[in-house]
Amino acid sequence: MTLADALAKIPFTESEESFQNRVVHVARLYGWRVAHFRKAPVAKRNGQRSWSTPIRYDGRGFPDLVLARDGVVLFAELKNEKGYPSREQRAWLAEIGGQARLWRPRDWDSIVEELKRDS
Repeated sequence: MTLADALAKIPFTESEESFQNRVVHVARLYGWRVAHFRKAPVAKRNGQRSWSTPIRYDGRGFPDLVLARDGVVLFAELKNEKGYPSREQRAWLAEIGGQARLWRPRDWDSIVEELKRDS
């Protein structure tokens, strides 16, 4: 059994974070470079903390993952089975066009096929 096959056994009810970890593991297995810009804690003036992704300008809604291998670049927005992309996420996916992906756990087999293609 391959790692990709073992990771496929995880139920569709998993969190987006767990799903993202599976995608990253398989992408790396097949030689992709992967970037993810995660949220970081930000201290407010009133002493409370909030979470923010340190990205500027039109960055709101930028896809979860950027994957690159052999001159091919993919942008992947990851959602669990019940999640929907926000208006900003849909705008980014539309602007990116053919290199944009909206992946869910139920798409696992096609995700693995795409990531291993020509590896």
